[in-house]
Amino acid sequence: MNIKVISLSVCLFTAASVSAQKSDYPIAQVNLRQVELTDNFWLPKIRTIQEKTIAYAFKKCEDEGRMANFITAGDIVRGKAKQGEVKFRGKNPFDDTDLYKIIEGAAYSLINAPNPVLDNYLDSVIAVIAYGQEADGYISTFRTIDPKNPPANWVKKGGGRWFHLGRSHELYNSGHLFEAAAAHFAATGKRNLLDIALKNADLLVKTFVNEPIADLHLQVPGHQIVETGLIKLYQITGNRDYLLLAKQFLDNRGKNITGDGDYSQDHKPVVEQDEVVGHAVRAVYMYAGMTDIAAIYGDSAYRAAIDKLWDNMTGKKMYITGGLGAQRKDEAFGRNYELPNKTAYNETCAAIGGSLWAERMFRLTGDAKYFDVLERMLYNGVISGISNSGTEFFYVNPLESDGEYAFNSRQLTRAKWFGTSCCPTNLIRFIPYIPNLIYATQNNELYINLYMANRAKVSLENTNIEVEQKTDYPWNGTVEIAINPATQTEFTLKVRIPSWVQNRVADGDLYHFTNKQSKAYAVKINGKTAKGQLRNGYLAISRTWKKGDKITLDFPMEIRTVAASELVKDDVGKVAVERGPLVYCREKPLKDNSTFPSFLNKNQVLNYKGMTLIPYYSWSNRGAAEMKVWLEK
Repeated sequence: MNIKVISLSVCLFTAASVSAQKSDYPIAQVNLRQVELTDNFWLPKIRTIQEKTIAYAFKKCEDEGRMANFITAGDIVRGKAKQGEVKFRGKNPFDDTDLYKIIEGAAYSLINAPNPVLDNYLDSVIAVIAYGQEADGYISTFRTIDPKNPPANWVKKGGGRWFHLGRSHELYNSGHLFEAAAAHFAATGKRNLLDIALKNADLLVKTFVNEPIADLHLQVPGHQIVETGLIKLYQITGNRDYLLLAKQFLDNRGKNITGDGDYSQDHKPVVEQDEVVGHAVRAVYMYAGMTDIAAIYGDSAYRAAIDKLWDNMTGKKMYITGGLGAQRKDEAFGRNYELPNKTAYNETCAAIGGSLWAERMFRLTGDAKYFDVLERMLYNGVISGISNSGTEFFYVNPLESDGEYAFNSRQLTRAKWFGTSCCPTNLIRFIPYIPNLIYATQNNELYINLYMANRAKVSLENTNIEVEQKTDYPWNGTVEIAINPATQTEFTLKVRIPSWVQNRVADGDLYHFTNKQSKAYAVKINGKTAKGQLRNGYLAISRTWKKGDKITLDFPMEIRTVAASELVKDDVGKVAVERGPLVYCREKPLKDNSTFPSFLNKNQVLNYKGMTLIPYYSWSNRGAAEMKVWLEK
């Protein structure tokens, strides 16, 4: 079979969306299909992903053999080539997932921005993936091509399928396939990728549950994400086997089956874990899966564990940017209060995973503290990972650089790509998804969680509502919200009052403001002070709403200085500077260049004690630079 990938031209898109899956949480997302983004901050970033980064990443995958691996695997399956006689192109057993993640982000882009060229291109890539799948549903190209010789030296040689499962990433590959398939099916209604995923999921159920051999029913993935992927397939199909297998993988942890202990969160049963440890990305993906199980099963032990893990992360191990993972070794969380700046790892993927976990915690509890952290991650720890051009990336995100220390051994500025390209492709799958996070509903309550200019259509129990936000957030704290119910109706609007407005940096006491806010926030309805109750970080306004009602939020955005707990030794005697949801930094490009980054204007930088500070996310857009977030008092 001769499969040729259709050439993908640069496509122009508007904001993307994805249909929400059937929810087992008490609170449901208002999905992307209902939200049209018009925002001056986020819409350009999403369009950059759509117009540049998707095509750029697919080209990289084609050039580096990601697509060729599926064709080679398919040739072996069909007897056109022999195992071990052809080589796997690449150096990682998880390289397949780069294609899956790009497909996921592209699928989000198709919902509100139909594009035949992209749609057809995705079908051609999916055909390549299908060609590489084995007859019984197995799909991991490195094992199909040369099962006894994995490409990475940290995966043991000599075995076939599922050998050295703690390191092989076979289940990680499946997890990202499942996530991509769910998004593509929601976006297009096509089953071409979904059928590939279901065939693989059925194989996993057969292998690890129904007919386990060699104690495979006791095994766990080394790198988590198959759990959330299986749950998404369960939500689509209603096939409870997928849900049971996801829980089995979680319940089996704690016996060090992986051989990597706390690095893979396999040191204790998940319900006994109370400290975030090990590889930060693996950890937050697992905690997201645990939250799914807590919600679906109403499992009190899972719920108690995720509460303790959240408190430990935000209270002792999270950087002020929302970054996660202090140690370069093992890309891991450090000890409690171990938060070095120059050597901070803060993998971009970890901030993305942390955001996905935080959103789940909100839907389980209805507490705004999770969106306070999520907002911090979005505006700082996530988008710092991608350049304004959309084609350069940070894998790690330190809080200090002297312009000489290579904090990633090889990277002083954003790179064009990586041999391990999980972060660029993760950004592609996540940034177009962000409008999915703005609103949520529960019965007859509408939550407003994020402030971005948009128009949305929302359904509550007793009415349909059109909502429109107008704002220049995060540069300005004024938000105008028009509420237009189909009929005059009583319902409750829950408006998130950000923690920074309430004089709290974030959940927990790891950080605190050192100067006072001079002005209080205000919420008005039709020009009059709104009457409501502040509960769990939301101003709950219950009234009879009618067409033409307008809410005005006034969140004072003043320069605030932040200190860390004295237990964070690296930050003693220093302050960080924030304004609104943004963390700022001092940057000095190594080349003589006094201009601001071209996408900032003078109203978007700060003057603090004679220093010009720029938003942290924007640093290194002018090349290698000295940079500091924590400044001497």
